[in-house]
Amino acid sequence: MASKIVGIDLGTTNSLVAFVEHEGGLQTGIPRVLPGADGKHLLPSAVTFENGEVVAIGYPALERRARDPRTTVTSVKRFMGRAPADLVAAERQSIPYEIVDDLQVIRLRVGGKEITPPEVSALILTELRKRAEAALGEPIQQAVVTVPAYFDDGQRQATKDAGRLAGLDIVRLVNEPTAASLAYGLQQRTQGIIAVYDLGGGTFDISILKVQDGVFEVLATGGNTQLGGDDWDRRLAEHVQKQLRAGTTTLAELKHDAEVAKVALSSSERPSCAG
Repeated sequence: MASKIVGIDLGTTNSLVAFVEHEGGLQTGIPRVLPGADGKHLLPSAVTFENGEVVAIGYPALERRARDPRTTVTSVKRFMGRAPADLVAAERQSIPYEIVDDLQVIRLRVGGKEITPPEVSALILTELRKRAEAALGEPIQQAVVTVPAYFDDGQRQATKDAGRLAGLDIVRLVNEPTAASLAYGLQQRTQGIIAVYDLGGGTFDISILKVQDGVFEVLATGGNTQLGGDDWDRRLAEHVQKQLRAGTTTLAELKHDAEVAKVALSSSERPSCAG
């Protein structure tokens, strides 16, 4: 029997893995997002290193980041397939750990370890593979992974390299706007032009798609690769820090609290007032 193929959204802020339950064929299949041992479906794309070893992935890594951001890698997707020369000063200043000078690939020095973005992504993919294996009760060796439509060949290859390091054969890379369109069943249209905008954790982009007989073609894509939820969180934290003026709360702790508050407000009609 062929190995089951899972779908993975390898996101800047959060990632997840899903599987299509077959009920009379793929077209009628129902996608099911697979939860982790904690019952949560989202896996924060965060990895903590201490003394050169991986000590936390996901939500525990976010908690450690709030205490010491120098040990935790987040938003690694922004660095996939890029060279140090590609980075602007603002990008270097926005991360609390060091980027090692290397003419070929970006290497991050964090928590006593030097590691490349594909290697960090591989750790996240490995966690998702284990989650899928626990939920489906069998080894998982193949996956379809989403990538931004603007990813170039180098960035797409870096994503495939991450899959290989995680023990996964990435059978297909799907553009995120196409995946979003499929999720809403837009492939059922005979033809049409569709605009898909994606405001993610690390990027804000828009793609124009053409659908013809269920097949999508990306006509154009654009946006800002350095504008996303991470930047909102940082600006919120900086604003609160200015309001507090003095105090012992670090910017990393404020950023964590700002993110928690932002997420809470996303599902609330109004802010709650304590005391």
